[in-house]
Amino acid sequence: MFTFVSGNLALDFIGTVQSRRAEFADLLATPGDLVEWTVEAALLDSAPAADPAALADATRLREAAYRLALAVTHGEPLAAPDRQLVNDLARGTLPELTVEADGSVKRSGTIDTVLAAIARSAVELIGGADRDRIKECGRADCTRLYVDTSRAGSRRWCDMTVCGNRAKSAAFRARNTETDSHAAH
Repeated sequence: MFTFVSGNLALDFIGTVQSRRAEFADLLATPGDLVEWTVEAALLDSAPAADPAALADATRLREAAYRLALAVTHGEPLAAPDRQLVNDLARGTLPELTVEADGSVKRSGTIDTVLAAIARSAVELIGGADRDRIKECGRADCTRLYVDTSRAGSRRWCDMTVCGNRAKSAAFRARNTETDSHAAH
């Protein structure tokens, strides 16, 4: 259900809203969706408890982090209320990591520790060396943000297998339609 292609935990969390400008689709519609995301993101090994208040907190974090990351991509000032929210949550306790006897890692915590990890990821990205590599997907219907880690900084799509292929297919169809219309005249 969820995809993790943004190259950053906070951006993947922001990506739980799809098509912000067109057919707004929120993948975190219920507390259960939030719980599922935390496990799929490998932040916790087992499902934490979540209620509507936790979902509301997660949504506020997601939207504040989105506005901050988008401001960075447009070279705009970072809104004080969004910075305050993200900074406050980033100060929280992180999920607990322990090495088990078999060498595996056990991840445990609560929704609050997950939100702290996401907020800290946002702080490190927005205030870090990769801030200039935050981009928005080049496909018109996609609003997903990602970190462009390509050597030349020329990545255009959040995910080549989905948005890249769709964009290339649309361009191919447009070229063929144009060629067909010229051939008919």
